Amino acid sequence: MNKEIIKIIFFGDIVGKPGRFAIRDYLLEHKEEYDFVIANIENASHGFGLTEKNYNDFIEYGVDAMTCGNHIWDKKDIYTYIDQADKLLRPINYPENIKGTGMRIFECEGFKIGVINVIGRVFMNLVDSQWEIVKDAIEEIKKVTPIIIIDFHAEATAEKICFGKYCSELGVSAFFGTHTHVQTADEAIINGMAYITDAGFCGASDGVIGMEYETSLSRFLTGLPERYEVAQGTSTQINAIEVEVDINSGKALSIKRILCNRNNIKEKENEN
Repeated sequence: MNKEIIKIIFFGDIVGKPGRFAIRDYLLEHKEEYDFVIANIENASHGFGLTEKNYNDFIEYGVDAMTCGNHIWDKKDIYTYIDQADKLLRPINYPENIKGTGMRIFECEGFKIGVINVIGRVFMNLVDSQWEIVKDAIEEIKKVTPIIIIDFHAEATAEKICFGKYCSELGVSAFFGTHTHVQTADEAIINGMAYITDAGFCGASDGVIGMEYETSLSRFLTGLPERYEVAQGTSTQINAIEVEVDINSGKALSIKRILCNRNNIKEKENEN
């Protein structure tokens, strides 16, 4: 490849089988439009975590890098394969002795791209402070490539905005917020960095952020714990972000939200 500008697509949190199939079918139609594909997969296997089978399926679909968040540990087989999963990242600000890695540099045809996965601390499980950890990671990646992508998996809008501006001052190319599953309409270029507070989610659009409405309603009405089930339905949504980046400067040139609904997703497997 000999080009000056690359196009990256980032898929918001993939929820269960409907989300996996939506990504599969979308990439069957559009994969050739993109130079690099990233997806947040922490809810991909029955809504919580990621099985090794689904990890391998995403590679087959054409996903180049996978990020996650607090639910990545929910499927216990993650501990058996995460250290060998060279396309998967977990949040970088977990303690140092935790399996997996939060930063990778991917070798592509004609360019290299650094990806960092980070988790927030406000209204989330307490982990290590991200500020200095991510600053050090950015400096390390910049020794190799100016192209740096961050998935910040966080609850609080203010924390996402503040941390996003901080990362823009450090020379990040694109910053995607995840976790809340609702795509925000605040996409912007900040100091040469593509930014959005939340990329949204991919999954059944007639549930509640990808989960069954009835279960969600029951939990709110009763206050009692009840296991969430992935919504099925006939309509499935894709929430994603397209970004164009100059490969020499690492600066973002454009950012565009994708929001589309897809009907009659063809099933090729039985598991959730």
